[in-house]
Amino acid sequence: MNINKLLKPKKIAIVGASDKEGFGGDTCRNAMAYMSDDKYYFINPRRDEVFGKKCYESIRDLPEKVDMVVICTPVHTVEAILREAHEKGAGAAVVFASGYSEVGTEEGVERERSLIETCRSLDMALMGPNCAGFINYSDMVSSFAFISEERDRKGRVGFVSQSGQLALSMMDSPKMKFSYAISSGNSSVVTMEDYLDFLVDDEDTKVIAMYLEGIKDTAPFVAALKKAALKKKPVVILKTGRSRKGQEIAASHTGSLSGTDKVYDALFRKFGVIRVDDLEELMSTCMALSVMKRMPENPKVASMNLSGGETGICADLGELHGIEYANFGKDTMKRLKEVLPSYASPNNPLDMTATLSYDVDKYAEAVDIVMMDQDVGLVAIGYTLLQEIADPAIKYMTESLEKVLEDPMAKPVVMIPFTENTRNAEYSERLEKIGVPVLPTSNYAFKVLKNITGFIAYDASCHNLEVSIPEARKGEATPLSESESKNIIGSYGIPFPRTEVVKSLKQAHSLADDMGYPLVAKIDSPDIMHKSDAGCVMLNLKHADEVVDAYSEIIDNAVAYKKNAVINGVQLSTMVKSGIEMIIGVKNDPQLGPCIMCGLGGVFVEVFKDTALGLAPVSRIEAENMVDSLKGVKLLNGYRGSEPADKDAFVDAIVNVSRLATEHMNSMSELDINPIFVYEEGICAVDALYVKNV
Repeated sequence: MNINKLLKPKKIAIVGASDKEGFGGDTCRNAMAYMSDDKYYFINPRRDEVFGKKCYESIRDLPEKVDMVVICTPVHTVEAILREAHEKGAGAAVVFASGYSEVGTEEGVERERSLIETCRSLDMALMGPNCAGFINYSDMVSSFAFISEERDRKGRVGFVSQSGQLALSMMDSPKMKFSYAISSGNSSVVTMEDYLDFLVDDEDTKVIAMYLEGIKDTAPFVAALKKAALKKKPVVILKTGRSRKGQEIAASHTGSLSGTDKVYDALFRKFGVIRVDDLEELMSTCMALSVMKRMPENPKVASMNLSGGETGICADLGELHGIEYANFGKDTMKRLKEVLPSYASPNNPLDMTATLSYDVDKYAEAVDIVMMDQDVGLVAIGYTLLQEIADPAIKYMTESLEKVLEDPMAKPVVMIPFTENTRNAEYSERLEKIGVPVLPTSNYAFKVLKNITGFIAYDASCHNLEVSIPEARKGEATPLSESESKNIIGSYGIPFPRTEVVKSLKQAHSLADDMGYPLVAKIDSPDIMHKSDAGCVMLNLKHADEVVDAYSEIIDNAVAYKKNAVINGVQLSTMVKSGIEMIIGVKNDPQLGPCIMCGLGGVFVEVFKDTALGLAPVSRIEAENMVDSLKGVKLLNGYRGSEPADKDAFVDAIVNVSRLATEHMNSMSELDINPIFVYEEGICAVDALYVKNV
């Protein structure tokens, strides 16, 4: 299957060509608008001409071979047209027809299965079905089925969407410029993963944008993200499915598996993917990254504004969105005092006052001084660019920026407006030409700044760029007893107190003195998970008679709680001192594999839900970042006079559990170590659950 024949065809044929409104007519209109006449053919057995251009009766009648066909006809005609196109040399097709798996019927699923088999037998790359097609702006090839304003959209953003309407919305935005705009539909043959991989390698694409509902084939998706991370090519994804309702809608729309959303967050963090919340943030982030001529060398921002009010807004929004402002050096402060009016105070964010904006040389000098500061990575210019220019300040500011940015080593600059207005096209284009994107209004702008600075801060070498993708599981999840769970987990370097399982009163009595006091007694049964609720936990047993009495009471309570429970005996463990209660857990996602969780443990895990997730295998730095992201990390670092706890030992435990989860990914369903006490020196796990998939 040659994806180049689909996305970079030399010749295409539009089957079902028409001059009426609808897919057939609008596809023809787009072809005429964006392609040269010698690159496309119209086909319709009932028409001699469409829009004054010759229309052929069938694909067989074409005077030459074509690389791709665009099929605008109903679902029942598609496969026959594919076979005919194959005979004419076509290796690719775009299919608009719906009525496949997205409708959720057996008939629709069978149609899609048959379509896939046909394409595989013909070795044809197919976009869709149930899609809106694509436009390749780099080579000027269009198979798009929706009409939008005809204008120059050629740029460096490669966009792939599982929604045709969202693709159209992106194209309708005056700010957007593309290398490719792709509406993938069901992605039954050529998948979202294939498009992503293509765009990662495409030299015309600087930034990849995706609207994603779910992935079907995890391994190639992960491989493409890994390739992008190593190339440091930005991937910006708007993924639905954060809510339960969103997951339901995604499944009904494309038939995609939306996956557990927090696991996707962990996946995206691992590979430096920028995740956004809506279409505006997607567009603005992609355009900013594509317009800047070079990336910032560090994520620290300098904010330069024309008033105290704007400066105050930037200070607040910077803190709200986690922007790190650069600390101006002594030389920078000294030079700024020399160029700013006497009533201006150098700071970051900086109020330059409006006076400077009317002086090309002085404004340029101020920007240059800030840029030269070693702590600055990116300069954010505060100015509201209106549609109708009344105040001439933008004229002088633009000339100043053009002057400063002539230096190829100049640091990146963005412009932040403070109210929402349609941007003046002339100055937007002038600024874009010199690599200065005009961001959306301030609150959105700072989200975009955070996306950019977060991407700059990402270092692929700090992450384990593998994902432990499990084989398809068919068996049922079966919990092991606590002692069996501890044996497996303990073999990976997680320390537990001494534990013995006793099966009789006599054995309990004889082992108690040997183990030492105080002891804890618990039922050891894979069928009783909530031991305290069943009355099957006895604490602080201080002599053998108490242990014997506890044994009898625990067995009786277990039988009363669950008559048919498998009982291995009673587990005796030495009591350990309390520490900071933490938790380490694993949930094996069917698509993305074991997801490692850490957080505050004991009862706090349910009360505060202060947890962090990472996809196995996690590197030590990833594990450190997970722990440092917790609100409760203050307890580990030492709080209000308490000594710091052994955070390193806890991080080691996360890495060891990650190794366990990776090596057992095809047999483990989930794992829970709660609580795990963290002391000033060392750690000790108290309770554990291992759920096996059999």
